[in-house]
Amino acid sequence: MSSLLGQTSNTAGATPAGPMIIEGDQANFMAEVIEASQQMPIVVDFWATWCGPCKSLTPTLEKVTRAAGGRVKLVKMDVDKNRALVQQLMQMGLPLQSVPTVVAFWQGQIADTFQGALPESEVKRFFDALLKLAGSAAPAAELITQAKALLEEGQAEQAAQLFAAAVHEDREKPDAWAGLIRALLAMGDEEQATDILAEVPPALADHAEIAGAKAALALAAEGRKAQGARTGLEARLAADPADHEARYELATALNASGEREAAAEALLEIIRRKRDWNEDAARLQLLKFFEAWGFDDPDTMAARRKLSAILFK
Repeated sequence: MSSLLGQTSNTAGATPAGPMIIEGDQANFMAEVIEASQQMPIVVDFWATWCGPCKSLTPTLEKVTRAAGGRVKLVKMDVDKNRALVQQLMQMGLPLQSVPTVVAFWQGQIADTFQGALPESEVKRFFDALLKLAGSAAPAAELITQAKALLEEGQAEQAAQLFAAAVHEDREKPDAWAGLIRALLAMGDEEQATDILAEVPPALADHAEIAGAKAALALAAEGRKAQGARTGLEARLAADPADHEARYELATALNASGEREAAAEALLEIIRRKRDWNEDAARLQLLKFFEAWGFDDPDTMAARRKLSAILFK
């Protein structure tokens, strides 16, 4: 999955005390690894700048750590900068004669280890086994519920991490994929949202949740273009209230700014004035808004009632 930045909660309502990927050294090893592992699983990546396999493994470890949604911390340890610590750990029996070596800690003890640059699928299995051991492999449904609540509260970055964790747990959950795309859009990361959409399993492509997220992404792109012209569009409408093209484009800009009620009203006004304008473009755009907002969204339901009143009076 594409890289995601930020931190998320590792239990319901709890926020990690620090970043999930850090640089380790002898000075912080006790605090960031041994003591921290009492609260959550810690994975230590022993690497070196001259190590070829490390250059492929470390990014994979970072990617899987981010996908875990804040339930695992990754500590990267340069063996050449921390020779004394490495020697101490080797005396304890850790096989650090070669790198990369990855060691998992849980509750102050070594839980698992591997050497060499494993493929991403194997690294995921390593993490999954560690999470299972720690009892923190939260079900995807629980993660999605938490993420939706965070997104509604405006905490898009944390929501994105939990949605990513839900996808990691179960790639067949369309609301996890859709939520991740919506959270990224809320963060203003349209490019990564597009990348995530491209990774949605083909079997889920026609699901209503995915269709809605796709519509939201398309509207974000349209709105970005229209927002720059908003002042001019408002001036055009002030000069000519029958300028339906200006009103249509303004609706898109308003939606991109989060002004849903005003956006819907602009399109409804076109329908009131000239229902079949531009081959029914205003109604079709309004339906696209509904799909992007969600069919059970309060703004959708309010605008749909107004649309019905216009069409069936």
